[in-house]
Amino acid sequence: MKNRLIMKTKYHLVLVLLFMVTASCSFDEEIDPNGPSLEGVETNASLRQLNELAIGVQATSRNGHGIETAASGTLARELYLFDADPRNTGDLLGKNGIQLDNNSFYSTAQFIGSYRCIKNANVLLEALDNTQVIDETDKNGYRGFAKTYIAYELIQILKSYGTARVDVADPDNLGPFLGFDATLVEIRSLLNEAQSDLSGFGPLDQFLFPISGFGDLIDTSGEMGDDVRDDDTEITIQEFILFNRAIAALAAVYAGDGSGALTELSNSYFDLTGSLTMGAKFVFGLGAGDQPNGVFRSPSASAEEPNNADQIIVHDSWINDAEAGDTRVAAKAAVRPSASAQDGLNGTHEIRLYASNVAPIDIIRNEELILLYAEASILANNLGDAETAINVIRNAANIGDKDYGTPTPTEAQLTTEMLEQRRYSLWCENHRMFDLRRYDLSNTLPIDRAGDQVFNIMPIPLSENQ
Repeated sequence: MKNRLIMKTKYHLVLVLLFMVTASCSFDEEIDPNGPSLEGVETNASLRQLNELAIGVQATSRNGHGIETAASGTLARELYLFDADPRNTGDLLGKNGIQLDNNSFYSTAQFIGSYRCIKNANVLLEALDNTQVIDETDKNGYRGFAKTYIAYELIQILKSYGTARVDVADPDNLGPFLGFDATLVEIRSLLNEAQSDLSGFGPLDQFLFPISGFGDLIDTSGEMGDDVRDDDTEITIQEFILFNRAIAALAAVYAGDGSGALTELSNSYFDLTGSLTMGAKFVFGLGAGDQPNGVFRSPSASAEEPNNADQIIVHDSWINDAEAGDTRVAAKAAVRPSASAQDGLNGTHEIRLYASNVAPIDIIRNEELILLYAEASILANNLGDAETAINVIRNAANIGDKDYGTPTPTEAQLTTEMLEQRRYSLWCENHRMFDLRRYDLSNTLPIDRAGDQVFNIMPIPLSENQ
């Protein structure tokens, strides 16, 4: 079982708790006489400490995910979160003209979570420069891993906030917030650096530390998509590069570089005929130092269950707009024993996206890569390839090929259909708000109550003093 995250190993508390940051990306160095200090790790790290840092990067990458997903899903009218906090149905929907608060959980949780992960990765990078316990080749394995995670987290920040601090390695000298395009340039460069760091390893070389959630990328025969391996099986560094290139494809699409994205996809685990679920995942647990799946909600057991018992309610438009027979609807949502209502909002269905509170959450799976391929093909004017990819997703959902009314669909028709398939394939996965914003479609969202507003971007936390 050595290939589990920090919570499943003997390393589970030390450095994950040590290397936390505040909302403003600041970091106070504290020396614990009874445990490892930041100073000690950065200047003379042992192999165990390097591994603890690497595991901590993976563990903190999940931080804030549940809040981020529910908040962005509410803004995008994918869902409502009915619970005891009125801000979930008030602030996030702009009730009676209220504006988003830059000092509330929904605007700070993801920011803090992502930059905690980035801080851990930066500490790891600094520690690598100041230790002699491993050689430069092995150091490059850690470096490529850390840079890939930093890039991924910066993408999440961009999606939610539209801007990001990229240079945060020195907490006393933080770099400026960069614009969307400038941040993507840095992200793509970082991913390429990571690929270069990792490229010197052979096909069977593995990291010196455990990586969890990547077990189904490659099977034991070396072919993608068949005979999924157990998560305890150690992946090779070459297999991790497939993940790095998947994230690079994501960044390229967001930058509007269709040709670049197609190249990156060809070097990832994208497979037009492969399993849609294949890909890297966040894993969860209930042990000490671990955390559960923050999006899971217990199913309603009976009609007597209180309507507002911390439940993610599916927005009625997602149910009503679905094509007849779309299997994604029944797979992701279920009818409640009785319709739910709170704060003037209503819904008939609740979430069924995850089977339990320890079910994994996809970081990026083949289904998303196929949709990225469709989008990249549109950007590159390869409209036939885009249509093919869209039909792969439609047929997997049992709704058949799309009839556009003409033999050859236009770019506009394919773009509309691509976004519609993303809406259903990636529901409640923190995509819809950003998709609508980047295609200037947020104004198409329904207004659920008189006086509500549509927001499509989170405010930078107050503590940043931008």
